[in-house]
Parts: sequence; C-alpha cells; structure tokens
Amino acid sequence: MAHWTAFEKEIEKETKNLIRCISGIEDEEDQNFQMALKFACSNFRFHRYLDVDSHKVQRSIRGIYEKLMVHSDLSKAESWGRLTEEFLNSPLPNTDGTKTDVHHSILSLLLFLSGSPSNTNFTERPRLKEAELKDNFNWAKYLMEGEDIDVGPYPDTPEWSEEESEEEEDSQQPISRGDSGIQVDRTPQEDQDNTNKTVQVTWTVGEPDSRTWLEQHVVTPYWVAHAPRFPHSLHLHSNLLNVWDQHLYNTDPLYLPEEKAFVTETQVIRETLWLLSGVKKHFIFQHHDGKVSVRNNVVVTHLTSNCLRSVLEHIAVYGQAVFRLQRFIDEVTGYNTEPCPPGSGSSHTSKKGSEPPFRTYQAFVWALYKYFTTFKEELTTIEKELICKGRYETVTLSGVLERLSPHLAQIKVLHKVFCTGVAEVPPETPNVVRASHLLNTLYKAIIEYDSVGEASEQAVALLFSLWTETVRPYLEIVDEWIVHGQLFDPAKEFIIQRNKDVPVNHRDFWYATYTLYSVSETVENEEKLNDAASGSSGGDQGSSSRQLTMVSFLKPVLKQIIMAGKSMQLLKNLDCKEAEPCESSSRDAERKSLYTRFLESVQSRLSSREESPTDTVTEQQATKRSLIKMQSIVAQHLQIDNIHDPLLAINFARLYLEQSDFHERFSGGDFIVDRSSQSVTCQTFELTLRSCLYPHIERRYIECCGNLMKTLKKDYKLLEYLQAMRNYFLMEAGDTMYDFYTAIFDKVLEKESWQQLSFLNVQLQEAVGQRCPEDSSRLSIFLETLDPARKKQPVNNLDVLTLSYKVPWPVDIVISSECQRIYNQVFLLLLQIKWAKYSLDTVRFSDLTVATKKLDGGVAEEVTAKDHINQQIHRMCLLRVKLMHFVNSLHNYIMTRILHSTGLEFQHQVQEAKDLDQLIKIHYRYLSTIHDRCLLREKVSFVKEAIMKVLNLVLIFSDRWQAGFGAWKIESIDKMESDFKNCHMFLVTILNKAVCRGSFPHLESLALSLMAGFEQC
Repeated sequence: MAHWTAFEKEIEKETKNLIRCISGIEDEEDQNFQMALKFACSNFRFHRYLDVDSHKVQRSIRGIYEKLMVHSDLSKAESWGRLTEEFLNSPLPNTDGTKTDVHHSILSLLLFLSGSPSNTNFTERPRLKEAELKDNFNWAKYLMEGEDIDVGPYPDTPEWSEEESEEEEDSQQPISRGDSGIQVDRTPQEDQDNTNKTVQVTWTVGEPDSRTWLEQHVVTPYWVAHAPRFPHSLHLHSNLLNVWDQHLYNTDPLYLPEEKAFVTETQVIRETLWLLSGVKKHFIFQHHDGKVSVRNNVVVTHLTSNCLRSVLEHIAVYGQAVFRLQRFIDEVTGYNTEPCPPGSGSSHTSKKGSEPPFRTYQAFVWALYKYFTTFKEELTTIEKELICKGRYETVTLSGVLERLSPHLAQIKVLHKVFCTGVAEVPPETPNVVRASHLLNTLYKAIIEYDSVGEASEQAVALLFSLWTETVRPYLEIVDEWIVHGQLFDPAKEFIIQRNKDVPVNHRDFWYATYTLYSVSETVENEEKLNDAASGSSGGDQGSSSRQLTMVSFLKPVLKQIIMAGKSMQLLKNLDCKEAEPCESSSRDAERKSLYTRFLESVQSRLSSREESPTDTVTEQQATKRSLIKMQSIVAQHLQIDNIHDPLLAINFARLYLEQSDFHERFSGGDFIVDRSSQSVTCQTFELTLRSCLYPHIERRYIECCGNLMKTLKKDYKLLEYLQAMRNYFLMEAGDTMYDFYTAIFDKVLEKESWQQLSFLNVQLQEAVGQRCPEDSSRLSIFLETLDPARKKQPVNNLDVLTLSYKVPWPVDIVISSECQRIYNQVFLLLLQIKWAKYSLDTVRFSDLTVATKKLDGGVAEEVTAKDHINQQIHRMCLLRVKLMHFVNSLHNYIMTRILHSTGLEFQHQVQEAKDLDQLIKIHYRYLSTIHDRCLLREKVSFVKEAIMKVLNLVLIFSDRWQAGFGAWKIESIDKMESDFKNCHMFLVTILNKAVCRGSFPHLESLALSLMAGFEQC
C-alpha cells in the first residue's frame, strides 16, 4: 500500500467510517466488514454514473444570473456571478488546474440541492482571507552587503513610477454625469447631503442609447432601505411635503423628523392597482393576519403624510375586501385546478380527509371569479395606459380612483353580501342552512337595492347576475326532481331532503319520504318540518315568535315543487302505459333545463323592454301620460291617510308602472286598496321571478300531477276503490250489506252465538260475491276484544266487529289505515242504527195478543183484567211507534242528509282534484265531515251517548216484546217511556240550540224531525 496516494488513503479512511456508521461493525478484521469495504470501494472506483456536463452547468449559472437581473436583484446577481467565477478559477486539493470536471461536479450538486435560488434572501458574508506571512528579512541589505550605492542628495525621496502618474491623471479627470447614469436631485435641502455621496456604477453594454432606455424603463428600487431619490420638479407644489415639514420644524420645538421612504404618485397608483388585483406582497401596503394596512413612513413630495395616508387607508379597505373575497375563491377552487362553471359535469377532486364545497358555494365562487376576471382586465388596461401614457400625460391617483369608483362600489356590495351570507355563518352549520342563507342574503340585497330606484341600477345588475349564477344548483336540483323524479343532492344543500328509509312502494311514501328544512332567523337554529303530505311551506306552521324562513324565492312555488317532485318519482315507479321509454328519452334529449328556460325568459323580458328607435317618442309620451294618470290615482290613495306629498306620489307611480294590471285594479272612481295583499308589488325582481321562473314550474307541476292523477284513475282504478269503500263501509250498496247484517241480526233474535269469525266471513263473502265478485277477496271482517272494565250494553255488542278492505299500492296512499279506522267508526254507527231499526221492524203484534186470547169468555174479574192488559198493549204499541219514528228519523238523516249529499260533493271534488295531495286532502276532509256530522267527534260525545241510550232502549223493548206480555213486569213500561221521553227531550233541546246558533246547520233536518215526534208525545 506504499504506492497509494494521500487522496486514496483518505477515501479508504472515510469509507471505513461510513461502514461503521451504517452497519455498526467496529472490528475491521470481521469478514462482514471486509465484504462491505470491498463492495463500497468497488462501487466508488467502477461506478456507471455519467460524468458532469460542464456546458449544462454553465447554462444553469447564466440562467440564474439573468433571472436575478430581471427581478432587479442586482446585488445577488453580482455576488452569484463573482463567486461562481472565483470558485471555478480556484484550485482544489488533489486536483490540478481550474474549471475541471470536479469544479463542475460540485456546482452541479449544489444546483440540484438548491430549491429556488431567486426567491431566497441572500446577504453575502465577508470572507476573511488568511494574511500572507510577511518576510521581514532584509534581502537587499543581505545581497548588497559590501557594495557602495549613490542615493543622491535626497535619499528619502521615493522613486518615480509611470503607473502612478497615469493614475493621478485619471483621478483628476472630472466624472461625466451622462456616463454615470445618475441624475442628482436639486432639492435645496438635500444638495449638501448628496455632494458627499458617490455611487459606483459598472456599465458593460456597448450601445450608446441603452443607458438612457434603461433609465426610462427600469423602476428605481424604492422598496429597499436608503433607496436613491428620484428627480422631481423644483415647483412649490411638488415640494409641499418639505415645506410642511419645515413649517412643523419651525413651529413645534418637539418635532423630530422621521426617516421617510419617498415614492412617486405613479408608484402609488401601480401598487394600488396591484392591491386591487389581489397581489399580496407590496411595499406601500402591508398584510397582517388578513388585514391590509398602510406603511407609516411612505410619502410623496407633493402631499402631506396625513393626506396621503387618509387616501391610502381608504384604498386599503377595498384591498382588504378584495383579499377576503379572493381568499374565499381560493379556498373553494382549491379542490379543482381550473375554475369551471358549476353543473358542467367536471369532477371536483376533494382533498384527503375533507369534503369539497357544496355546489351553491361553487356557483357563488364562479360568479365572483367571472366578476374579478373582468375587474382585473380593467386594472390591467389602466396599468398599460399608465405605462404608455405616463411619459406624455399626467395620470393622478384621484383620476384613477374616479375611474374605478363604479367597481369599488360593486366590490363594497359584494363584500357586504359575502360577510352576511358566508363569513358570519358558523363553520359547523349544515350545508342546507348555508345555501339557503346565502340565497336569502342575495335575494334580500336585490330587493333592498331595487327599492332605491335608479341610484342603484349597477348594484342591482351585479347582484342579479350573481344571483342567477348562485341559484343554478338549486334550479338544477329542482329540474332533476320534477322531470326525472330523482332528488340528487349529495351535499344535502337543498331545503328538501329525501328520507331513504322509506321506499317508493311503501304506503307511507307520500307522507314521510321528504323533509322540509327551514331556518329560524331570530334564534338562528335549524328547524325540521315534515311536509306531512301537505306540500306547504314550513313558515306557516311556525309560532308567531319565530320567523321561519327558507329559500325566499321558492316560497310561492314550494308546494308545486314538492307535489311535482313526489308525483314524478311515483310515476317513475308505476307501470305507466302512456309512453315508451325510447320516446321519453328522445323527448328528454330535446328538452331544455329549467335553468336554461329561466335565462331565456329573462333575456326575452329584458329585450322586450328595450325601446326601438322609431317608437321612442311615442313610448315616452305614453309613459308620461301613464305616469300622470297613476300619479293622480296614488295621490288619491295617499289622501286616505292624510298624506299630501306630490313627490311621494310621483315615485310610487313610477314603481307601480312595473305592474301591468295596475290600471285594471285601481282605475276608476271609488277603489279600496288591500294593504295586506301580496298580489300587488312594486319590486321589479319579484315580477321577474313571477313572469320568468314560476310559470315554468307551474306548467311542469300541472303536467306531472295531471299524469299521475290520470294514471291512478285509469290504470289503478282509484275511483272504483273509493266507491267500494263507500259501498261497504257506508252501506251505499244496501242490498249487499242487507244480506250480511240481517244474518247477524237473525242470529241475535234466535239467541244463537254469532261472534264467530268463520260465520261472519262466510256471510260477508256470500253477500259480496253474488254482486261484486272482485271485491270478495279484498273484504274481510275481524273480531276485537273489548275492554272488560267498559260498561256493557246490548247495543255495544257490535263494537267487536272491524271491517277491513285490502287496498293495493299506490291506492293505499289515499285510502290509508287511518282512513279505514274512520270508515269503521261510521260503519259501526250505521250497523247499530240498522240493528235497532231491524229489531223494531221485525216485532209482531201476535206476540202480545196471546195473553188476551186466554181471557176471552171469562167472568167479570177476568173481563177487568183483560181491559187492563189491552191498555198495556196499547201503551206498548204507542211506544213502538215513537221509537220507530226516532230511529227512522236518525236513519234517514244519516243515510240521506249526511252520507248521500256529502258523497255527491266528494265525487265532484275528486273529479276536479289537480294533484294527489289535493285528492288526499279532499278524501280526508270528506271523512272528517261525515265523522263530525255523524256525531262521532269527542266534543259532542254527550249527544251520541243519548242516542246510544235510545238505541239500547229499542233493543230492550224489542227483546221484551218478543218475550211476551207475561215475561216482564208492567212497571218496566213506565220506566221505558220515562227514559225515552228524557232522552228525546234532551236531544231536541240540544239540537235546537245548536241550530239556532248556526254552528251545525246540517242538524236542522234531524232537529225538526225529532221535534215533530216530541210534540206528538
């Protein structure tokens, strides 16, 4: 190893250290250590990596130098070029020569390790070179020892050198100002300070005019400390800051001048434009925790510092608004590489562990992005004009701000909407509340600015365009629902949510499938209101202390949207026989979406209101005449409240010109204005919605609900099932139900057991199967157990019966189990009345005459007993007639006045029903009506109890009649007559009072009938 160089020995030493560090083996004699050493040395000596390309390294060095020059980092560029050149020309240990491959290899490694050389803050540190050891040995004396040298008469005079003379001549030559590229500021107060300062400039460009061009087009680095001053005029107005500082210095003994950073007004304008365009790094303006402030020491020569600061702080407010809006845009669009219009089908790639913003926020951000695109184009145009015209024309900050004043007003409006609709919402708020609150904020802002009139036309136009973009996801959700029957809302931002636990083919689909969300603005919490198949807005169901609101613009058509959506979803799941799938798909391809139709309607409305050049004079005259006419009408209206204000009348007349039917409503002599009516409005935006959006939803609602009603009536026999319920439960099929219930009554008369399920179902099937075989399989009867604690009466024996009718889906949406429960209550009442009537109709006089026949031909005592028995029989016959009159009056009242007349009204209303929800309401209202008029409501239960006592008395009377005269005591006749008279008198009194109050007009016929029977008693 004696032939090894020192470099190779150093390599072997470092390789061993590397092996010890990685493997942990300390013993060099270990076999594993030796194998690792051979492997490492082999790879170091015989590697297959490419040698460094010196040309690429040189190109990278030059590229970084040019980039630093473009960024005006002159000091960094100079340091970079000088240091790299010094390194390439420096010798390296174990390497012969300069600019070798080893030099370029080290530079290539440093370039690979560097991140962004042009963006780092670099300050060159002074390098202390090792001082060379001076040789103090006097070689001249040593070498010239013993020699005689003539030094002349002045031995201390230094020797003359030609180089020193040339340097003196160069130092005496004056510096040309044109060559230096520095123009000295002639401000009187600073002349003395600048005389002692010199700036060294190195110029290497060979063209003579390059220096002048560069001085005119390169900005002086005013953002660095101790920046050179720029030239300006000596006029008094251009030195107002110095004059004011001198005044403060002379008048205030405690005034201490501060260090100032001088900028030109052009530089202030450019930084203002950059601030409004969203740039975050400035010199004049500073960003701290989302707030924009103005640097304290920035001044211009022609304004006082306070004046400049007040103007810049006003600009900073708008800059902060732009910054907040831009940050919101960046947060939302951070899920996508490029902003794209919402609903275009592009997939938003969400960040890992978080969800992407919902579509309403995306649409709102897209609208903001489009606005700021045009706004930045305007800022770019102004900056180009500033660059091009700045040398020939004077461009002032006030002129730029005046030009930007419409945009600044719009930014103020946008920032206000953003703060109210987005920023003030808590982060944990559900998406449905966020979306509805944002849309409500835009809606109210449009109404608020629209009410101002012509003063806010630009704000209304901006907000309306913003609203039309933001509302697009909502209208697309509505369109998808009412056209395809699918409520596609993955982010749960729509005010109506689908309950996925209830399938479409479930009987509770219409009632519990969708949930309507509304927001309470007063308490700021979420309220969930089930639509309960009503389709009405949740605001009507809230208490007066809470103002429940949802998306305001959908309120007038919310019911139609719910009805159309549910109807369309139900239609999609029915076996419709109207259209083929291919036809429906072809029609859907040609169909325009709801959002597209809305925009087209708005466009046509706006274009129709534009004046044509030929009719301008005529339309202006007509508008003037209409204004004068409406002014007089509104003035008359204001005089009602003792208000005499002609200007107010003119403004109201202008607003009411938007209402086309104003003349029809308020023209004429006497008129009355309903202030509570919402049909008359002076808001243009509301009229736009009423004419451009709501008609499309109304037409789709009529089409969807009409198709559903037609399908249910035609294909699913809805009307036939409703008629079947009336036939059997309300006994409109009298002959069929007569066969059924007479079999039960006969069993009762014969004292036989009739409460057998098999017997009842057989009788029901035989009665129904003879006339309506298709209903025999649907009808069935059940026996229920009664409460043992309940007081049993003969008439209550029928309470165990429950009639059931199997209604298929989707008809069971209308005829629900709750409806069948009401049907059963009416059915039991009718059955009890029928039982009492049947009991009285089936009694025979022969049952009472048996006792009198046994006494014929007897002695005088028997004759007396016979007369007494005949008298009792006569009383029984009279009581029977009275009971029959009562029962027949009640039976006729319920069967004709209640069931028949109400049924005719119900059939007429069913034919006119427009949607399924309306049909459900009509059916439920019909059941509620007959339930109340049959005196089954809890409020009038005392009337029903009196009727039940009479019916129970009828059954007792019939039972005793059939038992014969001797089977019961004569005193029982007196008790039955007394009980009937009391109940009869009570009912007549109660019914007469109700009829006189007018609260129950349908009871008038029953009251008159019972009163006639009572007078005969």
